[in-house]
Amino acid sequence: MDQSTGEAAESCHISVMPSEIVHWIQECDPRVIVDGTYGGGGHSRLLLDKLPAGEGHVIGLDRDPAVSLRVESESHDPRLDVFLGSYEQAPKALAAMELKSADAFVLDLGLSSDQLADRDRGFSFTTDGPLDLRFDPENGVPASQWLANHKEVDIANAIYQFGEERFSRRIARAIVLRGKERKPVRTVNDLVEICRRCVPRSKNHDIHPATRTFQALRIAVNDELEILTRTLADAPNWIAGGGRIAVISFHSLEDRIVKNAFRDDDRWNILTKKPLRPSDAEVAANPRSRSAKLRVAERVADTA
Repeated sequence: MDQSTGEAAESCHISVMPSEIVHWIQECDPRVIVDGTYGGGGHSRLLLDKLPAGEGHVIGLDRDPAVSLRVESESHDPRLDVFLGSYEQAPKALAAMELKSADAFVLDLGLSSDQLADRDRGFSFTTDGPLDLRFDPENGVPASQWLANHKEVDIANAIYQFGEERFSRRIARAIVLRGKERKPVRTVNDLVEICRRCVPRSKNHDIHPATRTFQALRIAVNDELEILTRTLADAPNWIAGGGRIAVISFHSLEDRIVKNAFRDDDRWNILTKKPLRPSDAEVAANPRSRSAKLRVAERVADTA
């Protein structure tokens, strides 16, 4: 885990449910806040504004090196420090700042607009480019290599489990066939064309035929669900009593993990009995927020 260095372009990302995050986090009067998915820094900046003047600290983490490069090129509040690393490494970031615990923890699990706009990353299937899908392009293997390294049954299982795609077997079979024909899937368009052929177009045309497959491969390549599960299990160990955790998820797999983690651990007091959704006005202004769900829990104070 490294602190940020370098240069990068200005962020175009719009944070999701910003007023809701501020409301639920501000209520616990935090002094130390961890923003585990810093992205464009929108949530962090709003939360910094709510800290007492000259007091408190916000620690940001992000796996994407482009975020670290951008942060270093910007002037920002001295109470903000951003580290390159997964939100799972929040305890290490706190230790680096000589802090034992945090009062609040924020996770926005969605892709940022900056990542979608980067053609070299492959997150958007509307423009062609390398099929990478890694949050951190300097670690792990790109999705194209992941596909080349796995058997048909493993690819089908991943697409079905992580994308809830009913036609996962067809897609996996077509991917493997291309490899056998020495035309392996290497680009976004390669995979999009397979999905177009294998997934019947829905009547309402709301969902692109490649949506679920790209989601599945991104989750697999970045080990997203395992990291989320481990982080939520460990978070009560470093969030202070009375502190809060707020998690924004964007699909049912993530939301289920958050819901179960809050429900099954006695150290959490659930504050949102049902997930909160963005307002109609926000969805109109930022359509990417439409599938967001926010859950909030409070760390139960330890008893002697």
